[in-house]
Amino acid sequence: MLLPRLIEEKMLILLRQGKISKWFSGIGQEAISVGITNALESDEYILPMHRNLGVFTTRKIPLHRLFAQWQGKLSGFTKGRDRSFHFGTQEYHIIGMISHLGPQLGVADGIALANKLKKNGKVTAVFTGEGATSEGDFHEALNIAAVWDLPVLFCVENNGYGLSTPTNEQYRCQDIVDKGIGYGIEAHIIDGNNIIEVYSRVSELVADIRKNPRPILLEFKTFRMRGHEEASGTKYVPQELMDAWALKDPLRNYQEFLLKEGILSESYDLELHEQIKAEIDTHLQLAFEEEAIDAHESNELNDVYHPFNYEEFTADSEKENIRLIDAISQGLRQSMKRHENLVIMGQDIAQYGGVFKITEGFVSQFGNDRVRNTPICESGIVSTAMGLSINGMKAVVEMQFADFVSSGFNPIVNYLAKIHYRWNEKADVVVRMPCGAGVQAGPFHSQTNEAWFTKTPGLKVVYPAFPYDAKGLLATSINDPNPVLFFEHKALYRSIYQEVPKDYYTLPLGKAALLSEGNQITIITYGAGVHWALDTLKKFQDIKADLIDLRTLQPLDTETVFTSVRKTGKAIILHEDSLFGGIGSDLSALIMEQCFEHLDGPVIRVGSLETPIPFTKNLEDQYLPKHRFETALQKLMNY
Repeated sequence: MLLPRLIEEKMLILLRQGKISKWFSGIGQEAISVGITNALESDEYILPMHRNLGVFTTRKIPLHRLFAQWQGKLSGFTKGRDRSFHFGTQEYHIIGMISHLGPQLGVADGIALANKLKKNGKVTAVFTGEGATSEGDFHEALNIAAVWDLPVLFCVENNGYGLSTPTNEQYRCQDIVDKGIGYGIEAHIIDGNNIIEVYSRVSELVADIRKNPRPILLEFKTFRMRGHEEASGTKYVPQELMDAWALKDPLRNYQEFLLKEGILSESYDLELHEQIKAEIDTHLQLAFEEEAIDAHESNELNDVYHPFNYEEFTADSEKENIRLIDAISQGLRQSMKRHENLVIMGQDIAQYGGVFKITEGFVSQFGNDRVRNTPICESGIVSTAMGLSINGMKAVVEMQFADFVSSGFNPIVNYLAKIHYRWNEKADVVVRMPCGAGVQAGPFHSQTNEAWFTKTPGLKVVYPAFPYDAKGLLATSINDPNPVLFFEHKALYRSIYQEVPKDYYTLPLGKAALLSEGNQITIITYGAGVHWALDTLKKFQDIKADLIDLRTLQPLDTETVFTSVRKTGKAIILHEDSLFGGIGSDLSALIMEQCFEHLDGPVIRVGSLETPIPFTKNLEDQYLPKHRFETALQKLMNY
């Protein structure tokens, strides 16, 4: 406890000197971090918050690396890309937070689920504050852990204030442990300022969880003696409350206890202070002497994605004429056979087989451990998938409908997408996205929302139009250690057939397909738009067009697009998404920038109406761009 306290005292001096930019103080809460970390084994994962310095020091991370991290130096953990405690390290089995707080609770669920599937008897501990217990992710994570009996310690540091908001404005229950009752999980209150109680109680519970896996909610009563971060101060805290908690300082009280019991001498205590201060100064000097990071654009771009060496598998086997939905199911089943560490999660996907029956029969073949029905909680399950990846597994999450991904948006765009760039960790997760209109499903079951994700660096987006592509691209997406949003158009599920090899095969991401060739015009599309374009070209057989099916939207095959446009001189982009803000806007801009001198007409975009998606057929037909595409194509041909 003394080590993190003395580091903090030094950091507060450096903050005042302008030598560090920000500090989140854990002074007064050291007993929780140190006690829990000592109670766990060194290879058991801990997910701390931004005032849990004691977790990092107890795991014996070299101090100069911590200081370099806070200084934004290269020998830190994020290459200067994220600050303070927003990092993780597999070497020390610590998984850092993001500022949105809640998702890390679900990540802990995923790590614990992997441990349970591996039957290794390991426990996971995750920290959060009393303020974050108001977030939906907290409740989702507790519910998932309860339903699946996951070996997780949910450690809530109740320090009385969420930044400046007191607990009586955060929740109405007497204690946070009361929230455990609703989820049917064991819960305990622990004096968070008593190191002996923290260590003893947690050690006892952890030993029991290893034999009897289950989640436990722990509420640590404590107080922070500094502001939420130093700039906030503590003026909102009554002085009498500060004085009362100052008497409960975990470090000073334990020091007095050790002196009284004769375990610690005053001379050794002084020696220990001087020894630690000297160690801090030595390591600080190393961090200060390290050169500032040189900014190289290539370094930044190359670290957005985890390296992936595509391995091509070809199938010379017998082919069969199957639907798009059959190809996806077949590809998923064959990937489950190939990757024994692959887990599929989603609502109603087990015995029921999913609402589209893609996973029908999977439970009998792979078991309920690997084909998991989930509660209705998209955010928690995406975070759980991230935790599985951290702990050496692969995950496929089925969104029942792509529309529902909005409930899981935060962990996708802020956790999965950024984690490799931030601290070099992969996110081996595929999110399957049944999408699209044309089936009269209305505003909440018909969106094609790929543009939400194509603009987010770190995500890959796949959108096949044919069974052959769907099967091969899904296999590659699962092999890829990066997060992939895999869009599957519902209207194509049972309407599009193709000859598809029965055996396992892969197709590369980022490679478009040229479906027809001509020298008059380039048509660029994907998903259902491919079939609308094919129908239109059959209707107007005098039009000689290059028809490009993009297949993957991120990475995007701009080379095929530019080569075609430079040949034909005209380009029209068709997508089902509403026009404004769709990927067609970026494609149009790219073509204008790269092919302007070759153009013989304006780049035309065609998309759906700027409205939500209506239910009834005549309104839905009007919403979709198929007929407007015919008009726009002829107009551009005649330009």
